[in-house]
Order: sequence, then structure tokens, then C-alpha cells
Amino acid sequence: MRISIRKSHRGTETAVQSREGRKGFVLVEVIVAMVLLAVAVSSLAALVWSVSQSGVKTSGDAYRNGVLMQEVNRLEGIPYDSIAVGTSSYSVSTGSYAHTTAITVAEPVLQKVKTIQIVLTPTNARFKPDTVGFTRTKARTSKVLCTYCQ
Repeated sequence: MRISIRKSHRGTETAVQSREGRKGFVLVEVIVAMVLLAVAVSSLAALVWSVSQSGVKTSGDAYRNGVLMQEVNRLEGIPYDSIAVGTSSYSVSTGSYAHTTAITVAEPVLQKVKTIQIVLTPTNARFKPDTVGFTRTKARTSKVLCTYCQ
């Protein structure tokens, strides 16, 4: 928009708007619009990158928790005497979550208590390794309903 100030015959200034010189966009307006668009798109790209990285981390955490829960449930479900003392390890290279699992079983109180530690190490470096430990005890047999037992 072009504004020019002219003096009239009466001595007062009036603003007169001239449209003769304006026939399209000025190159500066296009450059300013492109810079504003570039700033908006670059900040949006950073947001999309952050959200996608968060999604990858969350999916890795969900897989890790599922694998750990599966191992804990498996070791809780088998009989106490079937759990061998020592260290075992296995690797899974197929599927969407390749990992190595190391299971360490110790028996601090002989034939009564076993401590189990599971270490899960993903092969993808973007995911964190995790460890879970729990204690298994041998079930005590009860003779509450036996009337002739001592």
C-alpha cells in the first residue's frame, strides 16, 4: 500500500492513497512469507521427530515389559523343584523385539528359597536393558484337614 502526503491549497496535509504503482506482489513480501513458512515447518518437523522417537521408545518398553512378564510367569508357574540352580541364557533374533535373556537362579536356603534374576538385553541399542528379580519359596504342606495326622 502506498501512501503519499501532499499539501493542499488550503495549507493542510491530506493523505492520498495511490494505486497506480501497485500491480502485483513485491519480491520482499514473497521472501518474508517463505521465511515465515520455513520457520513454521521446521518447528513442526522437530515436533514430528520428537513424537516419532517417543513412539519408538514406548513400543520398545512395551515389548520389554511383555517379555519380562512372560519369563516371570513361566518361572512362577513351574514347580519349585523343576527350577535348576545356575545360569542360563538364550537369544531371540526373530520377531519385532530381538533380545538376549539371561536367567540366574541361586538357592540361599537349601530346599526352601530360590532367588531368580532375569536380565533382558535388547539387540537394538535404542532400547534399554532391564532386570527383574524375585524369590520363590517351596510350598509348605498343610495338614489342617487331616484328623488322624500328627
